[in-house]
Amino acid sequence: MNFLVNHNRRFDAVLFDLGNTLIYFDGDWSKILPQADAALIFSLLALGLVFDAGSFLKEFQKRLESYFILRDAELIEYTTAFILRKLLQDWGFLEIPDRLITTALEGHYRVLQAYWKPEVDAIPTLVSLHQRGYRLAIVSNAGDNADVQALIDKANIRSYFDLIISSAKAGIRKPNPRIFTDVLDKLGVPPDRAVMVGDTLSADILGAQNAGVYKIWITRRADKIANSVHIDTIHPDAVITTLLELPDLLDILPGE
Repeated sequence: MNFLVNHNRRFDAVLFDLGNTLIYFDGDWSKILPQADAALIFSLLALGLVFDAGSFLKEFQKRLESYFILRDAELIEYTTAFILRKLLQDWGFLEIPDRLITTALEGHYRVLQAYWKPEVDAIPTLVSLHQRGYRLAIVSNAGDNADVQALIDKANIRSYFDLIISSAKAGIRKPNPRIFTDVLDKLGVPPDRAVMVGDTLSADILGAQNAGVYKIWITRRADKIANSVHIDTIHPDAVITTLLELPDLLDILPGE
């Protein structure tokens, strides 16, 4: 494997989480998620499927909850589409075209996408890093790859990145180190020449640690249970509160 290394600085690549790092959800999940679920059911009914909407939605939500627990334990991303297809099959819809699943989920995620917004300092930071010659990538845990791609386009940040990987596409989730090493292999950068920036200790920071990547925790949207339970056991190499701190931080970090 041939890595391209610039020895004049400590790092060559910056990996970013997506949600709550580059973009944020500007809404009340408890009110908006039911709207997204209703859009999913409406899409399925509009596509000609006949079932009891209330019972189906209750079972779908139950299976999603089990899926979220399982994927965090196994670090395998089965995808929301897989869960929906399996439920439809169990309800007697055995021959479901892929396009039907895609269309139904597009309706669901479109509701949520309207509330995701780019952080005001995301593009200025990406511009600065890009001008300084860093290779940039996104590594996002997500149940639907199309949703990730739509959010990136909505935030207008795609052009800054050399590579964009979602767990839905890769089939594995952070903190599995392989999702990090696969990205770095594609970038042609060794782990000790890369940094990961993310808001979740148990995914972004632990995953980077497992992969031998320098880990930076961004804390402005990190006040959540998923972090509080790990605050004493998972330790970042550096902490920032805004993305604007990142370029200068990378400049002053001493080489090894």
